[in-house]
Amino acid sequence: MPELVERALGTEEMFLNMGPQHPSTHGVLRLLLKTDGELVEEITPYIGYLHRCAEKIGENLTYLQFIPYTDRTDYLASMSDNLGFCLAVERLMNLEIPPRAVWLRVMMAELQRIASHLLALGTFGMDVGAFTPFLYAFREREIILNLFEQASGARLLYNYIRLGGVARDITPRFVKELQEFIDIFPERVEEYNQLLTENSIFIQRSANVGVLPADVGIAYGCTGPTLRGSGIPWDIRKIEPYSGYEQFQFDVIVGKGKKGTVGDCWDRYEVRIIEMLESLKIVKQALDGLPAGPIISPKLPKTVKPNKGEAYARIENPRGEIGYYIVSDGKEKPYRVKVRAPSFSNLCVLPVLARGYLVADVVAILGSLDIVLGEIDR
Repeated sequence: MPELVERALGTEEMFLNMGPQHPSTHGVLRLLLKTDGELVEEITPYIGYLHRCAEKIGENLTYLQFIPYTDRTDYLASMSDNLGFCLAVERLMNLEIPPRAVWLRVMMAELQRIASHLLALGTFGMDVGAFTPFLYAFREREIILNLFEQASGARLLYNYIRLGGVARDITPRFVKELQEFIDIFPERVEEYNQLLTENSIFIQRSANVGVLPADVGIAYGCTGPTLRGSGIPWDIRKIEPYSGYEQFQFDVIVGKGKKGTVGDCWDRYEVRIIEMLESLKIVKQALDGLPAGPIISPKLPKTVKPNKGEAYARIENPRGEIGYYIVSDGKEKPYRVKVRAPSFSNLCVLPVLARGYLVADVVAILGSLDIVLGEIDR
């Protein structure tokens, strides 16, 4: 009889699959959880369900033909990824970019950062049970997408930043609508703060959850808000300025543990909230000081054949440091293309962050990393 009682009350480990079609995995990501009741003992991310061989495709297309593929690397930060690839090729070509094109690139990249962070905070709120912020965030994101549509003709994948400059100049209508957005956006951020930032339930779900120590984040190669949330002021726009960022005034936002331990889910969320206002500062500076002149280099050859050699360009996209490494053999197509994707490194730290937390916390922790599977399965 005692043996039967012991057997009935005994516990055993359970393996639980989340994804690859789970709403909270933000794409085709499979998470295998080893649990003891509701506690997570181990978590293993499985990727590859979206693999498209983008880097090998890049080695079989001309430099100009590959730019639209960079849109799809991180389809929530297409402008940024256009910029990273073009900067790498332009370094190979020693091509100088007109000042107006440089500032337009910065303007579009920062608008893209705001749009991406809006989606990140909206989906993060929805992950932990708050649906209203998702609708509010899409309200402002729609304004930015309308601006992108005016500039590029597309709403998601833009192919706007080109070798030597940008595809089109902005119009007076664009300037007017952008100025209206600059005027209203700070008030809208206050609404997000009322809905989420000071929401006691949201704080309980995110504070002291998924704490990432700074040394662990550095060891895993984390970048972007994921690392800055742990108090490390690592931002390529400041550390290694590109595309004229040294001419703009803005602050690097880091987590301070105001609601809990430094480096938790709440810190990563707050970094993105404040970063949107810093990006707005940059957009306003770019609009107010936009130089006159051409939008594409007059020295851009019709057939792009960079000099033999190699180049690496890294930029700060909304998820962190994305880098493009290109080897040229002097022909129309790259000999080698390699992408360093921030979401990949940020996802790698998930097994460390989630260990010892509840299954429900895994959803919050993954949401706070703001991964995009397009650049993980590139």
